Amino acid sequence: MKKAIYIATIEENCGKTIITLGLLRMLLGKTAKVGYFRPVIEDYEEGKKDTHIEMVLSHFDLDIKYEDAYAITKSKLIKKKNNGKLGDVVDLIIEKYKKLEDRFDFILVEGTSFTGEGTVIELDMNVLIAKNLGVPTIIVGSGKGKTLEELVDNLNLAYNSFKIKEVEVLAVIANKVQPQNLELVSTALQKSLPPSVLINSIPIIGSLSNPTIQEIIEALDAKVLFGQEYLNNQIGNYSIGAMQLRNYLLHLKDNALVIVPGDRADIILGALQANESANYPTVSGIVLTGNIIPEDSILKLIEGLSSIVPIITVERGTYHIANEIGNIKPKIYAKNIQKIETSINTFDKYVDLDTLIDKFNAFKSEGMTPKMFQYNMVKRAKANRKHIVLPEGSDERIIIAASRLLAMDVVDISIIGNKKQIENKVAELGLDFDFAKVPIINPIESENYDDYVNTYYELRKAKNVTPGMARDLMEDVSYFGTMMVYKGHADGMVSGAAHTTQHTILPALQFIKTKPNSSVVSSVFFMCLEDRVSVFGDCAINPNPTAEQLAEIAISSADSSIGFGIEPKIAMLSYSSGSSGKGDEVDKVRTATEIVKQKRPDLKIEGPIQYDAAVDLEVGQSKMPNSEVAGHASVLIFPDLNTGNNTYKAVQRETGALAIGPMLQGLNKPVNDLSRGCTIDDIINTVVITAIQAQGL
Repeated sequence: MKKAIYIATIEENCGKTIITLGLLRMLLGKTAKVGYFRPVIEDYEEGKKDTHIEMVLSHFDLDIKYEDAYAITKSKLIKKKNNGKLGDVVDLIIEKYKKLEDRFDFILVEGTSFTGEGTVIELDMNVLIAKNLGVPTIIVGSGKGKTLEELVDNLNLAYNSFKIKEVEVLAVIANKVQPQNLELVSTALQKSLPPSVLINSIPIIGSLSNPTIQEIIEALDAKVLFGQEYLNNQIGNYSIGAMQLRNYLLHLKDNALVIVPGDRADIILGALQANESANYPTVSGIVLTGNIIPEDSILKLIEGLSSIVPIITVERGTYHIANEIGNIKPKIYAKNIQKIETSINTFDKYVDLDTLIDKFNAFKSEGMTPKMFQYNMVKRAKANRKHIVLPEGSDERIIIAASRLLAMDVVDISIIGNKKQIENKVAELGLDFDFAKVPIINPIESENYDDYVNTYYELRKAKNVTPGMARDLMEDVSYFGTMMVYKGHADGMVSGAAHTTQHTILPALQFIKTKPNSSVVSSVFFMCLEDRVSVFGDCAINPNPTAEQLAEIAISSADSSIGFGIEPKIAMLSYSSGSSGKGDEVDKVRTATEIVKQKRPDLKIEGPIQYDAAVDLEVGQSKMPNSEVAGHASVLIFPDLNTGNNTYKAVQRETGALAIGPMLQGLNKPVNDLSRGCTIDDIINTVVITAIQAQGL
């Protein structure tokens, strides 16, 4: 089997983007280098690029130039075919594909989209391309608007078209099926297709079936008046504002798009107010028709509002625009992270990944690449779902990260904060946020508050803590969140976006305490470098550990490495390699190395050793030719916090490496600290590793 898979559809709007995104995420978790290729793309305006290719390349950070990701546009293909030069097209496709094949372990090839001119030849073209590239195929069909018989017949026709040309079909996926019909469709397809073909059915997903405001702007050539920052707002439904306001408000539904003439100030202002009101559904945006701009007094009133949904204006009349909006086919853009993650989660949920991997004859790459590491983290967290509390609900980054984690469907979440303020912030940011799935907890209003106060008092009264002090401390979000973990009401906590490290971990040290076999709490960063993942410890907690503490940090870091699928080869770093160095600091590292060898003879360890000798094979062989670790180190232990913290930040900044962590080690239950400069991705990654720790790492 070739190192590729071809995704083919049988008609327009089959939703193959779900399959593309899901497969890429899966493949990046299984093999080091994954490529992406579209033989034929739609035509685009001069100076613009195919948004689908841009979305895939940017989201997965694939090392592929835009022009290398496709071969030819559809109009050029049709022209070549009409001139009898289809063979030239195939030659071009093969040439560009082979260049990618030389660079990547696996290539996902995405077929045509059945839009515009030339749709009658597209199935044949997909068969021809897959045949000439010599790669197996996954066929995707849509159940929308079809009877069971029509859907099964269409997919059988596509299957036979590929098999006649001796193209192997690995799987057939029926997409956009009514949820109650999933089993019915799968059973019918299994009866009509060979047992060797994997069959899966995916339901219609509402949030993927409707366009965003940005898509409407592009389709209608609209002008944005307000709300530029919320153009990714998802539309749930739309309605025309033609009646009086008191009656129109009765017709608003969740994520409503309001279509109204630009001179209906009553509807415009009423919709904006309804969006702010807790008594009415959320409004996703407002379309002003007829090329009418509200009067200056109305515009001034709108400008003064604290939160404004997108308001756009178009030239044509109301009913004409409503029809055009109804005909818009939703797409997924690079900036619409929630749609991307919803697509990936949908794929993971409804496609039999293990069987599909077996059919791919999965490749095994040496080492652990960053993409493999991140994929495996998410997969492990989903396999044994845990509950993580985020105590900093007032921080915008926490709210956005929680929204994305909901879309990923990877953990259960609780947020500590003021519910009304969080709801307002969610509305202001235009997030898709299901509050039914995320408890918002105000400590003093919680039913557990008194119990937590009493528990803390009993645990700390020997330290001169009074009931009054316990009550005051339990109003603090870090103490309350940590107590949730202690009492088993959450499996782990992630904090530090708005608090110091001491504020985050002090409660954990006071009553969660260290594991029986641990005397020190330490930390590691997972450093996702270009071609590998290294474990750095300790870069966040211990300023100047003793030899005994350094040995324990090394052992804990090795165990963390094993727990996350990385074979530990421990380098005990110092300014000297081997036995030549002298001085207190190098002696400390040498002693710590010997302690580790005595306590854990199963671990591969070298020390003292310099950083270059630890990670560079040529230098390592030169300085320590008989070492199993030199040049191959995956766990790097720094002698003190000054060295470790500066080194991880230098590596991160100078190489562009992703630093996941710090992950705290040694506590009875997981509590992890964020940097106050953390990004949304940092929060998400830390939540995921905390969930994995909670599984019993």
